[in-house]
Amino acid sequence: MEPAEFKDIAARILYEDNHLLVMNKKVGEIVQGDKTGDECLCESLKAFIAQRDNKPGQVFIGLPHRLDRPVSGITVLAKTSKALERLNAMFRDGNVRKWYWALTCAEPNPTAGSLEDYIYRVERQNKSYICKQGAARKDARLAKLRYELIDRTERYFLVEVELLTGRHHQIRCQLSNIGCPIKGDLKYGAPRSNPDGGISLHARRITFVHPVKKTEMTVEAPVPSSWKGVAR
Repeated sequence: MEPAEFKDIAARILYEDNHLLVMNKKVGEIVQGDKTGDECLCESLKAFIAQRDNKPGQVFIGLPHRLDRPVSGITVLAKTSKALERLNAMFRDGNVRKWYWALTCAEPNPTAGSLEDYIYRVERQNKSYICKQGAARKDARLAKLRYELIDRTERYFLVEVELLTGRHHQIRCQLSNIGCPIKGDLKYGAPRSNPDGGISLHARRITFVHPVKKTEMTVEAPVPSSWKGVAR
């Protein structure tokens, strides 16, 4: 890695200790390796830590949760196997609170509320759909979130979402279903793409109990610079 890449990674670290690393993921960055072969955040972090800490051995980075490639914001990683095991259980059992910011193409009506839908995924399209007949499909899973309009720009609306379940493309699918597709999200009904190819969905804040220290912690991630006119 070049020095500029190390500086970029260092600037995006939101929290770090011997057990945890919390990063602000960029739009377009993949967290874990996939079929594209593009460099992923996990491998970049291993190289960064090996160089920074002068580690001769293999660096451990574990991934208890993921963000989609076009989404930015908070990504929690584990630096030890013990932390990874405990974080995996916390995310699986719903003991992590997560808030996202979304710039939507329309104002939600009402401006605050809860959404509960049954969602199913079509693998070949990499897309999720709402099951209109509730749980009529065997592969449909309950998706729950809370939302609130917190600001607006000339053309877009800033909606804060507390994610209560973790379904595939859940926020994108559920907001689109109430007529509020996310800016840049062509797959779910936005009229045009974003210049960076991403979507205006950002993992803004997370609260959880530290897996080793057992203290509650909250981390926030500033929004990308492309979010002009939106609070940082």
